[in-house]
Amino acid sequence: MTGSPLLFPASLRMLLEMAPFGCWGLPAALLTLLCCLGSSETAFEVYVWPERVAVKYGESLKINCSTNCLQPGTGGLETPLSKELLDEQAQWKQFLVHNVTKDTVMCCYFTCFEKQASKVANVNVFYPPKEVLLNLQPTWVILGGSITMECRVSDVAPLEKLTLTLLHGNKTLHKKTFEGATADSKDAITTHKITAVREMGKHNFSCKAELDLRSLGNSIICNVSERQMVNVYDPTPGNQMVIIITVVSLLLLLFVTSVVLCFVFGQQWNQRRRGTYRVQTGRA
Repeated sequence: MTGSPLLFPASLRMLLEMAPFGCWGLPAALLTLLCCLGSSETAFEVYVWPERVAVKYGESLKINCSTNCLQPGTGGLETPLSKELLDEQAQWKQFLVHNVTKDTVMCCYFTCFEKQASKVANVNVFYPPKEVLLNLQPTWVILGGSITMECRVSDVAPLEKLTLTLLHGNKTLHKKTFEGATADSKDAITTHKITAVREMGKHNFSCKAELDLRSLGNSIICNVSERQMVNVYDPTPGNQMVIIITVVSLLLLLFVTSVVLCFVFGQQWNQRRRGTYRVQTGRA
């Protein structure tokens, strides 16, 4: 006996027969199928590179905006600074932002089938440590005396990323960071006192300034002061005798020089006096 033709495939018919609510099983099955298909689609996203970057004050910056949408509509870069489009393809655009002079946020955006998405880039401005000044007081010191080291860096930012290190040769004597410094601060200074020892005359003193911008998408910028030396003398009896002999020799030299000068000036004065006397006698 031949039955009527099947209106549904065997698998779907079996699904309907097994459904606990009879005919309501079909809408539930179709809804589940649609949800599974939708979850496999990739979401529309926008990308920006670099996402975080530190730029030297007044310099320009390249920003790349891209999307995974195959046929995007409008797209671009939102920024209060002056910009120009360098290059573009269907899914990406490259911009050059001019004269970055302050911390700012730039926004890449695209539209895709009437949907819009965006991604921001955080830009920080930095001032490198151009000049590092080291001051040593005194430069001549007695053994066991105190030496004050002062290191100063002006017009550097962000200050919380700066580290100043005082060095004797390759040995670290003192290190200071400036975490918690206010955003307006651009001058850094550190001082340190040390005791003079004999070995100090064998190596130079210096100050190293490091601006660590790695967390801002850049690198470590480093600068070192001019190297300086300290003269340490030992007031031992032997050294005291040398000092005494040197001072006495200088005094004797000054005495002999003064005697010679007095003799020379005396002779000249006598000659002038005799000449004047002879002229007066001739007139008489």
